[in-house]
Amino acid sequence: MKRVFAAAVLAAASAAALASPISTTVDFSNGQQGWDAGPPFDGNQGVWIDASLGNGAPALHTVNPETFGVHWSTTGNQAFIGNYGASASVTLGIDVLANSIVYLGREVHRRLVVELRDYDDPYQDMPYTSVWYDLGEIGADKGGWQHLSVTIGDTAAAALPAGWGGYGNTVDEPSLPPGRSFADVLASVDEISFTTFVPGYFYGWTAYDIAVDNIAISADAEVPEPGSLAMLAGGLGVLAWARRRRTSGRHALERRT
Repeated sequence: MKRVFAAAVLAAASAAALASPISTTVDFSNGQQGWDAGPPFDGNQGVWIDASLGNGAPALHTVNPETFGVHWSTTGNQAFIGNYGASASVTLGIDVLANSIVYLGREVHRRLVVELRDYDDPYQDMPYTSVWYDLGEIGADKGGWQHLSVTIGDTAAAALPAGWGGYGNTVDEPSLPPGRSFADVLASVDEISFTTFVPGYFYGWTAYDIAVDNIAISADAEVPEPGSLAMLAGGLGVLAWARRRRTSGRHALERRT
């Protein structure tokens, strides 16, 4: 009886664990942790971990005096890639410090987007299929560190949610290719990129001095597999049966006494 009860508790606990939130934050105190932003700093341009700019920890600092845009991407940090559809909802966030963004001799703003890319079976000659979200403007006049984030409230949605765009079609306007949906791109994320390269837009040569910190992902709850739901139901059923058995046994003992 004790073994049955213990197995039921374990089954219920295992299924309940599927609802536990999972979160990862990269604060660059342990290196770049798979995040790439370009070549190392050479004294004039490049990327390095800067302890003087950290937002509570070191930050990843990018300086490039002449480029079309900048990015912070990973294909190797397993917490940020894979099947987003395994969770009911996902939140992505980043802290940004724009020290300077100069175009034609004056400070300007740039948009920062987060793009989730799937490199499997791209449409025709496109490099990948992606979904992306405009997190907002960054600029030196924003008053220091900015926290930008987005929550994907329904990872199973077929249509693009409000504010989201698609990429991978061969038409002029960025869009998802035929046969692809928001959910199936999320189910196979090979790369995530926070970038000023907004799909469909082109900028001229720009000088960037930007730091990023606290790149984060939080998955609110995993979507239970049918077998897990059955395990939970079975575990709860055994617990209820065990409770009734103990109660009936106690009542029988009371009648005998």
